[in-house]
Amino acid sequence: MESDTAVRRNRGYRAANNPSDRDEDSGFKSAGADQKTASSGSDDTKKKPVFGLCLLEESNGVVLLVFFLLALWGLVHLSLRQLVVGASTGEFNAVRARKHLEHITAFGPRPVGSPENEILTVNYLLEEIEKIKAGSNKAHTISVDVQKPTGSFTIDFLGGFTSYYDRVSNVVVKLEPKRGAKHAMLANCHFDSVANSPGASDDAVSCSVLLEALHSMSNLSTPLRHAIIFLFNGAEENVLQASHGFITQHPWAKLVRAFINLEAAGVGGKEIVFQTGPENPWLMQAYVRAVTHPFASVVGQEVFQSGVIPSDTDFRIYRDFGHIPGIDLAFIENGYLYHTKYDTADRILTDTIQRAGDNILAVLKLLASSEELANSSEYRHGNMVFFDVLGVFMVAYPARVGTIINYMVTVATLIYLGKKCSLPNNVGFMYMRSLACAIGVTLMSWFIAFVSVLIIAGLISLTGQSMFWYTHYYVSVCLYGTAGIAMLMLIHTLAKNHYCGNMNQLQVGEIYFDVTLTLWCCALVYLTQQGLCSAYVPMITVVFPLITKLLLRQELKQRGATFKYTSLYLLGLSLPYVHFMFLMWVVFEIFTPILGRSGTEIPPDVVLASITTVCVIILSSYFIHFIYLSKSMKRTLVVLASIFGVVAVLVSSGVFFPYSCNSARPRPKRIFLQHTTRTFHGLNGEVIKKDSGIWINGFDYTGMKYVTPHIPEINDTIRAPCDKQVPFCGFPWFLPVEFLVKKNWYLPAPEVFPKTPFEFALLSKQQTDWRTTKLSFEVKGPSHMSLYLLPHRGAALTSWSFGDGTPQFDIGGEYFIFYSHGLDAPAWRFWFEVQAPKSNSGEEMISVGIASHYFFGEDQETPPLMELLHRFPDWSFPSHWVSTYNLYQY
Repeated sequence: MESDTAVRRNRGYRAANNPSDRDEDSGFKSAGADQKTASSGSDDTKKKPVFGLCLLEESNGVVLLVFFLLALWGLVHLSLRQLVVGASTGEFNAVRARKHLEHITAFGPRPVGSPENEILTVNYLLEEIEKIKAGSNKAHTISVDVQKPTGSFTIDFLGGFTSYYDRVSNVVVKLEPKRGAKHAMLANCHFDSVANSPGASDDAVSCSVLLEALHSMSNLSTPLRHAIIFLFNGAEENVLQASHGFITQHPWAKLVRAFINLEAAGVGGKEIVFQTGPENPWLMQAYVRAVTHPFASVVGQEVFQSGVIPSDTDFRIYRDFGHIPGIDLAFIENGYLYHTKYDTADRILTDTIQRAGDNILAVLKLLASSEELANSSEYRHGNMVFFDVLGVFMVAYPARVGTIINYMVTVATLIYLGKKCSLPNNVGFMYMRSLACAIGVTLMSWFIAFVSVLIIAGLISLTGQSMFWYTHYYVSVCLYGTAGIAMLMLIHTLAKNHYCGNMNQLQVGEIYFDVTLTLWCCALVYLTQQGLCSAYVPMITVVFPLITKLLLRQELKQRGATFKYTSLYLLGLSLPYVHFMFLMWVVFEIFTPILGRSGTEIPPDVVLASITTVCVIILSSYFIHFIYLSKSMKRTLVVLASIFGVVAVLVSSGVFFPYSCNSARPRPKRIFLQHTTRTFHGLNGEVIKKDSGIWINGFDYTGMKYVTPHIPEINDTIRAPCDKQVPFCGFPWFLPVEFLVKKNWYLPAPEVFPKTPFEFALLSKQQTDWRTTKLSFEVKGPSHMSLYLLPHRGAALTSWSFGDGTPQFDIGGEYFIFYSHGLDAPAWRFWFEVQAPKSNSGEEMISVGIASHYFFGEDQETPPLMELLHRFPDWSFPSHWVSTYNLYQY
């Protein structure tokens, strides 16, 4: 019989007297020693082993983890609030730029075709440019051109559609050295806005920044090597039309070798570089060298370009139609106010303008003096891995270097794990078996946690409490986050108590650290194989924990999971975890507001719960082994369950209202109202149906649930069904988003009589030699119209006068053409050819629908529309206009 000391020696973390149990590298011993000790006949050996090494106290561990996470979150939050890092160079005057911003937004909403956009803003820009030109020195020449392009193109956005524009506005300024320049850098912004929004952040502030940048650069004493073209484009909100007009038609476009585009998906804050290229790593290298207030992420680039964010910028036009590389920047904070009446100049801090101006000015100066711009094709190949660290400095390196680093880290990890797997005397085999089982437990815990949280989110949606978090974001963390954490902890606690009860807890803890390391290494290899620059995230998530673990190996073996070990371990995780938290802030800052305008069909709670659970899994990955190093987690589980229960009861009882009209932090509900008259014509042109009403679209999942108590007549009895026999359900869709917004309401109202009449005429109908029917039309109407084409069964649309002549992007058999014009545009003429079905005997071949939209002026409002508008609650933002819908059969 062995003594208690001998038992502890055999079952302890290091078996000093038994060579088969000695394993200083893996911390894992073979099963033979356990079996031998267990069969010695002592009753003591049948009991749960007693260890001499320290286990983590639950309270100490929880306090350390909470403090660690709160400290890192505070650091991230502080960095986000620190808009200007260090002293400004003084070259960019933010006060003067703010005056431009206030002047432009004072004109009010600036939709394309409105006097505010086409006359007032254009004239203001020209006046300020003339002042800059008059005050510039003699080192540079400033040329100005007002372009009014007409064109057409197709775009794979919102399911795909075709765009046609006529005489939209571009104000183009070229700053070049006196001797002239063969190459140019393009700086782009847009001064138009959506209807009913002053568009301060989107995108008047960017144009104000470029005006001041032009002023600063016009006074440089040393001439630049290349020209800079400043494009103030007047039709971006019409789905990127003015930028297409410039890059495909303007004579100066031939000079452009690269571009910078300034955009917004929020109101204020920092401007982030969220996409660059394609390829051309020298652009990102220039940004890294030039900027004083860095804020950039290649993760954002790859997420945005994946298409999961329903948005696009002029970057696409310059890339796809101009075939030039560029840098895309955008303000992303406070997206709740994006495209609303709250996007005002007073919400944009002067420091926001200063940091953007300092950065843009520095990058433009560097690129306009660079050798790479003139020979950009020689520096084209390759991508960059780039990210900033708390807005203080940038890390950037070529993607090919990143691939080498990633594989080196992978090899180091395999060596670390392989050394344990290759131990003799069955120890390596036992380690591999335990590692495989632990991986299975971890993956199972992730799956169960994910499914559990999704079930909770589904129940919340079914009980009618969806979007409770829209104003109270942290409540979602307390509900979905605690549920995810609790489920992960529960699974691992059960595994610890029922499957690891007779094992050394310190050994098991080490195994679960290795599990996390293995899974992150798998993610690293996968992302690297896919060619994604975002692979740097799992790379740093492997490197720093591995180094930390190796440095603390002796501390854990000799003393166990002490307070010192836990503190130093968390300190070693600081860099990857602070970066995690920054990326998570970006994800939630972008996606939470988007869920408030993502339509009626996507359950936002399911999306938010999924994102939250993924974040919980990521953050908890290197903390899981603490469960096995701790004495117990019962109190923590009870606390988490209590928090979840209380929050679930509060949410279910409707305590948290989704929307807010708080002037400091508004969270408006987005609603579109169109007072419309619909007219349906038969094959011979006769009117077969006509009605009028106010067509209502709620752009989030709650529909009209919260509006009905304020306006009782807006209820489910007036829900508008979709008529699949006519194009786009027979309603005046401004953009092809009917697949996102299937719940609509149609409140009867008097007929509308716009002063700008809509006229539609069939000019000719003729048979072609290739047995198609060519239909030619002429349309007169307001600045915005939408054309819908629906070929009937057996018929096919073969060609048309839009884009490259080939019909593209049929959405379920329907075609959408978006039209807009500036001032003094002629009548819109177009044609298309239809191939009739073989069995056609005088029946309709195609349905043609056309909607006119009156976004400004006296035609925008009617007394019934305004009366209804004033009844909407203060926490809503009803964007309104007048429209007509006409359907014809041919």
